[in-house]
Amino acid sequence: MSEDAERESPCGYFNYFTEIEEHFQRARGTSLFLLSPLDWALIESWKNSGVPLEAVLRGIDEAFENWRARKHRVRMINSLAYCTQAVMSQAQRMAEGGPRAGQSASGPAPFAPEALRRYIEGNANTIRATGVADFQAVADSLEQIAVSPALAAGALEALERHLSVLEAKLIAIARGRQTEEQALAARQELESQLRPWKSKMTAPQIAMLEAQFLDRAVLESAGLPRLSLFYFNEQ
Repeated sequence: MSEDAERESPCGYFNYFTEIEEHFQRARGTSLFLLSPLDWALIESWKNSGVPLEAVLRGIDEAFENWRARKHRVRMINSLAYCTQAVMSQAQRMAEGGPRAGQSASGPAPFAPEALRRYIEGNANTIRATGVADFQAVADSLEQIAVSPALAAGALEALERHLSVLEAKLIAIARGRQTEEQALAARQELESQLRPWKSKMTAPQIAMLEAQFLDRAVLESAGLPRLSLFYFNEQ
């Protein structure tokens, strides 16, 4: 299978985060470079906006090519945010060229049912381990999904919708339990990381990125996992 075909397969679709992280590391030439919370939130904002994986990878390449072509390079590219304009430009070009195959989650199941079951049960166990009563109903739902016949049937679109609903529920509960100090600290961290890149983004992009960053922050501070299949290979 060609590299492009692998990217466009259902498995590649759900590997959205990992593909982008590894591609950015290769483009940067530093495999040990770790993405920041802002970078992960930016990837999620692209995913939720329907930006094709291929557009992101092409945009990263374009941004680095332009950077290397400069006579005076002050510093290395240290954030995916540097690539935002190139990514959106590539997404626009692809949109004008019509839809591409492989940009939906439909098709043969890329994950073995047993692997999915372990992933879902693992997330349920992580939620239970917090000891917070408010989260236990979500853990119950995950355990029910893990033994559901639908899981073995490989209906990934329906599974992803269900997991997304449960994740949104977790976020809402966790945010309601945040102290003012925790919420303020997350906002300050967001502003600190976002400040250098605001001029490269539109207002809607900034708003979506802020929402994704804060969602990630509230889950991490509560010790809660991401439930979406897009995080399957992160755990």
